[in-house]
Parts: sequence; C-alpha cells; structure tokens
Amino acid sequence: MGSDNLIKRNIPNIFTLSNLLFGFLSIGFSIMGEYQNAAVTILIGMMLDSMDGRLARKLNAETEFGKELDSLADIVTFGVAPAILIFTTTFADLGILGLLIASMFPVCGAIRLARFNVDTSGSSSYFTGVPITAAGGIIALLTLFDAWVPDVPISIVYTLLSVLMISRLKIPSLKEVPIPKYGTIITVFFISMIIVIETNTMYEYSTLFIVSIPLYIVFMSVHFILKKNKLKKNSS
Repeated sequence: MGSDNLIKRNIPNIFTLSNLLFGFLSIGFSIMGEYQNAAVTILIGMMLDSMDGRLARKLNAETEFGKELDSLADIVTFGVAPAILIFTTTFADLGILGLLIASMFPVCGAIRLARFNVDTSGSSSYFTGVPITAAGGIIALLTLFDAWVPDVPISIVYTLLSVLMISRLKIPSLKEVPIPKYGTIITVFFISMIIVIETNTMYEYSTLFIVSIPLYIVFMSVHFILKKNKLKKNSS
C-alpha cells in the first residue's frame, strides 16, 4: 500500500521532469540550429506542464515539492529555452547586446514564477501578469514565421511579453472556457505548422511535429474528460 501511494504521488512529478527534459532538448536543438525542433519541444513541454497539475489534483498528490519542481522546470522550458531560441534566430547578430536583450525573458519569467508561488491572494478567475508558459509558447510560435516576420516586430513582442509577465495586469484564466489551459496556443501552433508546410513544399518540417500529434490528441482528450467529470460531479 505504501509503495502504491509513493508511485501515485510521483506520477505528476514524472510529467514535470519530462517537461524539464524537453526544455533542455529545446536548448540543445537551438544550439544545433534545428529551430523547428526547438520550437516543437517547447510545445510538447506545454502539454506536459498542463497535464502534471491536473493529474496532481486528480490523484490528490499535490505537494510543496511538486510545486517547487514545477517552477524549476518551467523556468527552463518556458524561460531559458525560448530565450535561447529567440537569440539564435533573431538577436545573434547583435552579439553581447543580443544576449542581454534575450536575458530579459527568463529573468522576468523567474520573477513571475516566484511571485506566483508566494501570492496567496490571487483569484482562480484571472492571472496577475502573463503566465510564463503562455509567454514561452507564443515565442516558440513566433519563431515558425521568423523567415517572413521582420526582426523588429518579433523584438517588440518579445520585450512586451517580458514586461507583461511581471506586470500587475489581470489576465483572464479562461478556466470556464471549454478548452484546456494553453490549448489555444498549442492548437494555433499546430495550425501554423501545417500552414508553413503547405505553403512551402520544400520546407523540411520537424519530425517531432509528427510525434507531437498523438500527444496532442491525448492532451485534448484527457482535459475534456476531466472537465466533463468535474462538471458532472458539481451538478450531482
């Protein structure tokens, strides 16, 4: 019985560590110049990050250790990895200045995560500041269109997201909307990938894109099932 509880308690942590692994892979892909793979691994990290919290609540396995581990994984996957990706695709020509500009994102993301972890007055209907997961996903999405979008708009969006993460702006959590958390960004990401591939037949798309499709289907299915069960439980 004790071993069963131990396994159940650590299932969400496995998803969290998988999120961290894909964040590290994204950094590696960026360094190797495989920018599509770097973007897709951030996308996969988003799905894993969304599932670990849901599983923790479903299994009644929420712990302080899991909460801190999740924050550490998020700063790598949605803070450092997008910063490295945007540096290698947009700011590399600026040298040390480009590195300093890129560093804004993980620094602001770390502040956002720390504030979220200690803030006990927050509401479930909104976030204070843009969540780092959503901001990192948007940066990954932008890199898909790096060849068509000038560096200036990308730089503006990157800077704006950095500022919005540490702002006191109230962002609706969309928990009552019947789509999974961050599901909109992930869906837009997939549609964008398909558009990019279709508009350029010579475009060598990421093999990880194919791998992530089944995961996306599982991701959406799990969230819809959990949402349906929650609504059924509340109505009974």
